[in-house]
Amino acid sequence: MNFSDMLNIGLMQGFAGLSLFAVLLLMGLGLAIIFGQMGVINMAHGEFMTIGAYTIYLGSTLTEAHAPAFAPYYFPLAIAMAFVFAFIAGWLVEWGLIRHLYKRPLDTLLATWGISLGLQQIFRTGIGPKEVSPTLPEWLMGSWAPAEGLDIPINGLFVLALTAFVTTGILVALHRSRWGLRVRATVANRQMANATGIDTKKTDRLTFAIGCGIAGVAGAAFTTIGSTGPTSGQLYIVDAFLVVTFGGAASLLGTVVSAFGIAQTQSISEFFITGSMAKVLTLSLIVLILMMRPQGLFAVKVRR
Repeated sequence: MNFSDMLNIGLMQGFAGLSLFAVLLLMGLGLAIIFGQMGVINMAHGEFMTIGAYTIYLGSTLTEAHAPAFAPYYFPLAIAMAFVFAFIAGWLVEWGLIRHLYKRPLDTLLATWGISLGLQQIFRTGIGPKEVSPTLPEWLMGSWAPAEGLDIPINGLFVLALTAFVTTGILVALHRSRWGLRVRATVANRQMANATGIDTKKTDRLTFAIGCGIAGVAGAAFTTIGSTGPTSGQLYIVDAFLVVTFGGAASLLGTVVSAFGIAQTQSISEFFITGSMAKVLTLSLIVLILMMRPQGLFAVKVRR
């Protein structure tokens, strides 16, 4: 194997890491908003991702059964519906449970873990225990070959574009919208935000729902690189919490940087060692860095 082949393999492995980075970033963004901005430990975040993934699968199934001519076009609409369904589910969970548990992090953790188990059982009963995969549009199939021996999957490029779009939208919303202004004011000083007329309870509910909706989009992206089962979300929840903790709990920039670092470290190391050892190596590096910088890569100063 010559140097050119090694370089192409390294580039393709790195691009595989970018696909993982896209899913981790979308998951991490939702968690960063919920955990970083509100202090809620949402153990059911992976199940909101699964809601998005199943939305794509059901959209594919219904399209094939009732409107096969719409098959090339259903996917973008299904992504929007994945956000909507996960958003609604998040809104209901915050209204029915989370709002009663603020400032009680252990109770929140246990409650959302219970929701996670309940949603998994709903998935098993309503859809089935086996993993399923949607039929993707033809325009997502195949690969792009910018050089001989270098093949980049088109679905991976689409996932990266989707992630860039969502990330940009969240950053713009946080810094240019009334919702973002209310979120930043609430995080900086909740009592003062209440005194100025901001309905912090309504802001919390909307923020939680938006974070869950982003997880739904992560699930939609996940369907392009893997099959979906009742426990698919649990495969990513630990990594997503690592992304948020490593980057800095209230820093969206830190979420982006840590998602990229974790995904690339894990993907490239898997080429040389086994997958389980790659996870051990990645986790060990994170622990070592957090020992030197416990506040994460990008700490955000907030007034308590």
